[in-house]
Amino acid sequence: MARREAARLDEGDVIAVLLRQHARVKDLFDDVASATGEHKQQAFDELRALLAVHETAEEMVLRPISERVAGKAVVDARNAEEARANEVLAALEDLDVASPDFDEQLEDFRQAVVAHAEAEEREEFPAVVDGCDDTERLQLGRALRAAEAVAPTHPHPSTAGSTVKQWAVGPAASLVDRTRDAIRSVLP
Repeated sequence: MARREAARLDEGDVIAVLLRQHARVKDLFDDVASATGEHKQQAFDELRALLAVHETAEEMVLRPISERVAGKAVVDARNAEEARANEVLAALEDLDVASPDFDEQLEDFRQAVVAHAEAEEREEFPAVVDGCDDTERLQLGRALRAAEAVAPTHPHPSTAGSTVKQWAVGPAASLVDRTRDAIRSVLP
């Protein structure tokens, strides 16, 4: 879906929210790739958290609707991509951001994430716009924001790609992740 088209959507529309997040993800990839030292780690942490929250919320809120309006094949493909991305993100999280391996794997990951986002924008998002009226998309936008508020901030490959597992495990994993993040933010 073209960004121009998305600009005509209400700010709270689920598709508008997701498209803004896609743009932020791309900006963060650029920031991580060009940064060094502590700034690189902070930018990666922000990217990691955004991706973890974004994908969890999509799986919990958008995918059930997408299956109805875009079809099971589209949903299965996006969920499979997200499951693979979660594994790579978890591996990246274990690497030192100053290592050459990190930069190489980050670039491969960036390409996969951008291809995934473009597939959503081409195959999934237009079907949601066509298959749901403005009111429903605004409700979905509110539901997405609520899901993001309780979504994990770190990758959990065992739940990725499954709406059922996200609902069953996501909120508990989120409490652990957010507690860990809070504690790490005050430690030297």
